[in-house]
Amino acid sequence: MRKSVLGDTKQLCVCVCVCVRVRMRVRACVRAWVRACPRSPLTILIVYSPQCDGEEENLLENPFSLELEFVDDPNFKNKVNYSSSAVQIPTDIYKGSPTILNELNWTQSLERLFIDNRREDSSLRWQVFGSATGVTRYYPATPWKAPNKIDLYDVRRRPWYIQGASSPKDMVIIVDVSGSVSGLTLKLMKASVMEMLETLTDDDYVNVASFSEKAEALVPCFKNLVQANIRNKKIFKEAVFHMQAKGTTDYKSGFTFAFEQLLNTTAPRAFCNKMIMMFTDGGEDRAQDIFEKYNWPNKTVRVFTFSVGQHNYDVTPLQWIACANKGYYFEIPSIGAIRINTQEYLDVLGRPMVLAGTRAKQVQWTNVYQDALGLGLVITGTMPVFNLTADVSSSQVNQLILGVMGVDIAINEIKRKTPTYRLGANGYTYAIDPNGYVLLHPNLQPKIFNFREPVTLDFLDAELEDSNKEEVRTAPRLIQTHMLLFSFYSNLSSFPRYIDEAWRTYTWTPVNGTNYSCCYPDNAPSLPSLPDRPQLLPANLPLSVADFESLLPNSFESEGHVFIAPREYCNELELASNNTEFLFNFIALMEKVTPDSKQCDNLLLHNLILDTGIIGQLVDKVWKNKDLNTYGFLAVFAATDGGITRVFPNKAAESWEEDPEPFNASYYRRSLDNKGYIFRAPYRTDDLLNPENDTIGVLVSTAVEISVGGKTIKPAVVGVKLDLEAWTDKFKILASNHTDRQGSNACGPHSACEMDCEANSEDLLCYLLDDGGFLIMSNQKEDWNKVGMFFSEVEPYLMYALYNSSFYNRKQSYDYQSVCEPIPTSSHGAAPRGAFVPTIADFLNMAWWTSAATWSLFQQVIAGMAYQSWFITDEVLAEGMDSRERGCVMIQTQYYFTNLNSTFNMLQDCGNCSRLIHAKKINNTNLLFVVAEKMPCNGCEIDKLSQEEEECILWLVCFIPRTLQLLLLPTLNCLSFSFNTSDCGRGHSFGPSLVTLLAIQLLLLSQTPPLLLPPLSLFTPPPSRRPGGGLGALALHPALLPVVL
Repeated sequence: MRKSVLGDTKQLCVCVCVCVRVRMRVRACVRAWVRACPRSPLTILIVYSPQCDGEEENLLENPFSLELEFVDDPNFKNKVNYSSSAVQIPTDIYKGSPTILNELNWTQSLERLFIDNRREDSSLRWQVFGSATGVTRYYPATPWKAPNKIDLYDVRRRPWYIQGASSPKDMVIIVDVSGSVSGLTLKLMKASVMEMLETLTDDDYVNVASFSEKAEALVPCFKNLVQANIRNKKIFKEAVFHMQAKGTTDYKSGFTFAFEQLLNTTAPRAFCNKMIMMFTDGGEDRAQDIFEKYNWPNKTVRVFTFSVGQHNYDVTPLQWIACANKGYYFEIPSIGAIRINTQEYLDVLGRPMVLAGTRAKQVQWTNVYQDALGLGLVITGTMPVFNLTADVSSSQVNQLILGVMGVDIAINEIKRKTPTYRLGANGYTYAIDPNGYVLLHPNLQPKIFNFREPVTLDFLDAELEDSNKEEVRTAPRLIQTHMLLFSFYSNLSSFPRYIDEAWRTYTWTPVNGTNYSCCYPDNAPSLPSLPDRPQLLPANLPLSVADFESLLPNSFESEGHVFIAPREYCNELELASNNTEFLFNFIALMEKVTPDSKQCDNLLLHNLILDTGIIGQLVDKVWKNKDLNTYGFLAVFAATDGGITRVFPNKAAESWEEDPEPFNASYYRRSLDNKGYIFRAPYRTDDLLNPENDTIGVLVSTAVEISVGGKTIKPAVVGVKLDLEAWTDKFKILASNHTDRQGSNACGPHSACEMDCEANSEDLLCYLLDDGGFLIMSNQKEDWNKVGMFFSEVEPYLMYALYNSSFYNRKQSYDYQSVCEPIPTSSHGAAPRGAFVPTIADFLNMAWWTSAATWSLFQQVIAGMAYQSWFITDEVLAEGMDSRERGCVMIQTQYYFTNLNSTFNMLQDCGNCSRLIHAKKINNTNLLFVVAEKMPCNGCEIDKLSQEEEECILWLVCFIPRTLQLLLLPTLNCLSFSFNTSDCGRGHSFGPSLVTLLAIQLLLLSQTPPLLLPPLSLFTPPPSRRPGGGLGALALHPALLPVVL
């Protein structure tokens, strides 16, 4: 318990209860309050701290215990308490400082507002206030769970806080890499620049340059400012990591580069806050003539200067540069000061917002990001909170931003509001922000999360790039409501190895009160419009449980196995991944409610009833009367847009691996976008099939077309599963030249064989390939276990010939949401050095002095390395994700038909041998028939085609051909400048006397302890504007400054 003073008169007593799980022990706090503040109100704060993990107390016998009951709430995916809010404080902030205690006290009043808000709108999720001091208060209360052993969460580093605390930024970071910047200083500088990049969001633009005698961009292909998205920041970090120090310092070259970047208005940028961040170890030049040329007198560009490392340079020039250009001066003497000093510039940028008052009170909506409390992917509406009181000590208006208020909306809740099943299998809904990033899209499926970064996926990266889609990406920002019909290549199938040419009608409109636009591409042939759909239902259709009797497992043996799509047909329907369990849940609910109940989606249920009856008639009148073995069928099946999939006979369901939701099944979606019969072999890469033990089936499907009111719709897909062994024999017979046995169709100029895939299988290679280049059938028995593999893995020379002759074309897409294995690293260790007592001769020996001085410096380096993990946040991974995995970019190549109606004949030359190749597209299918002689020689040197995903090297991403990004203007009032701002820096110079310096150095050098880490008492917090800096602002004690020089 601590006593703090707010203002001049009001005394507050705050009882902070740390290490809270379900019960909080407060007796000691209450007694202290009674003794110290009997007339002051007591505030009991629920503070969650990671430092209490593993601590257990028996509170049953404690009469002064406060008990919190947490209940499971599926809306929050967590245990919550609606009567209280809770507080999280970063690990590196001292929880007992007066500033933090006052912060905890005044934000307690927000709890009542949170409760009232939820009473008015029960759909609200997390309500959060993020303080500029690092305190997070959230409602409802829930136990805080750190994703890693050390809780590295700091609200000021969260994407939603950064976006809400300042207007968009155009930033140029210039880094001094002259010869004096080396060793520890260079490492500090690299870490500082990387942390600075973490404070930028997708609304910002940035470039990074290094300078000594001249300045140059760290990333050569970034000629201008680029968007500060995750991809570009990774490239910058890689370049920063490889910086090397050399040459002499020339501030003018660095500032000239920065100003020319910022004043170039032809390139995309935020057009708001313009700033220069200079990291240096010090210098005498003030570069005044550069500022007079580019920035004065208007001073539209802020300049922030950072003095990095331990040195005795005069910092007055750096302070002057910052103050003369409406910036701020910071000192980063050690690794512990990086984090707090690279984020405090946001407070400076918040000053114009504070002074703007109500004009800045606008709700901003964030990118998608991973919620720290377990809600999943969310977006947040934010609004800044200002201190509007006047400064008592001066006549100036307060310029302090207190924090940011935020309310979360889960992406899954937005999905539930979209008409998913009314748009058809290949219709979908997506939403896009002004930067072109999707917040809702079927392909937005991040596999690994960094809690410090938003989840960003550009619309053109979410789908295969197309010139028409560039308009779709940019038009929602420029046009209020619009429709566009065009064809393009789509890879939205759950089978990413295929792409299809499809027609879509794109319709989009802005979302009121936000800067988002909502769009839905609709493939009209799959479903009729909503007013037309009820006309398909008979007027006398009975709505009873009897209609669903064929869905019960006891009917499967005679009627075939039924899979029902796990949709939310009714509010109380419990979803289950197991199909049988879901069927029982569904039937049980139908016994309680009628399909016309208000708690059910009547359209979905009526559609399900209709499809159940139609498929039932198909079974009784057609399937049961056929001998499937005669046709070489392993199974027949039908799937409908109503969510019913029936597989006949029942035993075929044992090997049925398709998704029970037809809208997610590859065969269903591809059949709607393609005419005729679609063949698909089981997916295989290096794993070979075993024809002797496995019954291999090839899926063949086609869409059912019917006409309703003059409109053609496709409400279902029907198909069969072929027995590969039986159909391979049929294929060899059908592919044989039985009508021309006179030899007129010889295999080649030097061969007398006939084009007969059955009789001449020893000389002829006959294949059926699908439109993706995968093997469907072969007349070579040794190839049967390769069915489903990419053809280049079976016959690389033949596949290369087909591609080279334009039978196949290919497209490459980039997956920015992939997960890769970690890059192996090597580590070396050594035993600790033993103690050594120097002699008088050693003091007089220059070699000893040099080595001992090096050892002293080495201790400080080790200390920084040891404490680095406290303050530098590693990537925080989603629960269940292997911490060794890393995010990466993958290249996926898909092949597709180009010459659909052509016949191909060629003579393939290969050194001293050649062979004849014949290929022809089979009408009304997605198959290509290929016949070729066996290669008489060993083969040619070719580039083997590959379809598998490959990792894209990060530096190559810089050169990916990208369409020109939309030039975005600020969506909100840009608050970047105010003449009534003040306070431009802090810092001090330390110049110890020569006698003191030598005395401390001799004392340290005479003691070489075996442990490398200095005691914690050698550290002290540096001067800070935030008393709550605590351990997060550790710096070397001033007495140790000469040691590292």
